[in-house]
Amino acid sequence: MSVLFTVVTAITTGFVIGSAARFAVPGPDPMPFWLTAVIGLCGSVIGTAIGAAIFGADNTFDGSGHSFVTLLLAIGFATALVAAYRVFVQKRPLTGPDARRFPRRGFGVAKMRERLRRLGIDPDRVHTGEAGLGQAAPEPTHDEVVDQLEKLRDLRDHGTITEEEYERARERLRRY
Repeated sequence: MSVLFTVVTAITTGFVIGSAARFAVPGPDPMPFWLTAVIGLCGSVIGTAIGAAIFGADNTFDGSGHSFVTLLLAIGFATALVAAYRVFVQKRPLTGPDARRFPRRGFGVAKMRERLRRLGIDPDRVHTGEAGLGQAAPEPTHDEVVDQLEKLRDLRDHGTITEEEYERARERLRRY
């Protein structure tokens, strides 16, 4: 039972540290749970080893100051691993507008791109300032709403859309 607890604790710790590292690097980095946990575990191992070298193996977690520094080292090295993953695997920069674009390669990226497409979202428009995920489309002007209402009325009058479809579309346009 204690082995299972140790494994679950290590995976959870790795995931938390890996998540903090992903948060520290700007832009989207879709990656599977296991990769986040592995990056966090590697960062933890390196950070703890350096903490042990600085404070001594027996004093790495003595007191809150040593623990805090060791935690910062773990997150820092995990962040460096996320940055390396972005540069070498995803082939994307760490800064600038291309850093905020949705990646084209990497673990789990193809699956995430496909999921977004099935939801009707263009992954190449996410985070680019165009209307996409997390971005609101610009509100239509009064003249545009009037034009759309006239087109809807014509479609209804010609029998292209039903009265119910006309009313639903008209209600959506009334919000503006």
